[in-house]
Amino acid sequence: MTQQTWDDVGGLLPYDEFRAASDAIVTNIEQVIEGKTATVRLALAVLLAEGHLLIEDVPGVGKTKLAKALARSIDCSVRRIQFTPDLLPSDVTGVSVYNQETHDFEFRPGAVFANLVVGDEINRASPKTQSALLECMEERQVTVDGVTYQLQTPFMVIATQNPIEMEGTYPLPEAQRDRFTARIAMGYPDLTAELAMLDGHGAVDPLSGLRPVSDADTVRRLIGHVRQVHVADAVKQYAVDLVTATRESPDLRLGASPRCTLQLLRTARAVAALDGRDYVLPDDLQVLAVPVLAHRIIPTADAQLARRTTDAIVADLVHRLPLPHDRKRSPYDTRPPSGNGRAPFEPRRP
Repeated sequence: MTQQTWDDVGGLLPYDEFRAASDAIVTNIEQVIEGKTATVRLALAVLLAEGHLLIEDVPGVGKTKLAKALARSIDCSVRRIQFTPDLLPSDVTGVSVYNQETHDFEFRPGAVFANLVVGDEINRASPKTQSALLECMEERQVTVDGVTYQLQTPFMVIATQNPIEMEGTYPLPEAQRDRFTARIAMGYPDLTAELAMLDGHGAVDPLSGLRPVSDADTVRRLIGHVRQVHVADAVKQYAVDLVTATRESPDLRLGASPRCTLQLLRTARAVAALDGRDYVLPDDLQVLAVPVLAHRIIPTADAQLARRTTDAIVADLVHRLPLPHDRKRSPYDTRPPSGNGRAPFEPRRP
């Protein structure tokens, strides 16, 4: 069987077929995750954008369940890694073992040789082990003993971490965080969802009975569809302006990278496709700005003393940045128009 590489994806799908396949995955995940439709759709968008997802929240809110539910909804290879301080890089990438029968070394693949890799509590592993993910997350390949092995597509790393408990953890370095397309937080469920969870999860774990509703070949076709979503030049310029604003902000000592600009557009394509559009709006970039940008930037000491979070800084930059000339106003901007009749973000025209 020929291994599917990163470029082996399908073409544009009919809208009804794309919608049916994506809705089936979202609905299946929601059998396990109650009342978090927006979070589930964003996780699926990251998968279709060929990115990686970092789920960061307090214990017990369903981080690992979301990762497992997404993995089980797709009939493809899945591996789970429990990150611990004694985990070795070879446990992640694989190792060459001497075979006494053949009198030669043979490669035994590690946990990353799967379509979906679930990394639980990633910040509990040492920086040496964390670095084992750098090559595979960016280049879709693993190099061991001078030999390079290509990974299959789709390939996605879904990692979880607890931002509260710092004892026995190793913060992710900037290079590692920058490889995650988006960072999301589960948050606590509302009262209705938590009551429904007591009924649905009280006697049996719904994750144990979850069945796949899609497969790797379908996901590849969905990815091929997302790649062909149109992005206008004005929207591309808006994405560049948004990322550049993080590099020029006085509240930040490290802004977002060019990789962030690329992943922002890729995720916007996926969000547009999930919304039934074949084109990206500036509103897509505004919605994705915080989950895609906030985990990559580092605030200054003054901003930290003022207790300004990176989420708040990115939200403020989105609020201040003018929209493209071909858009007068974002539907997400609820402020009344200014006195001169222009929308608050509309730039002055010569």
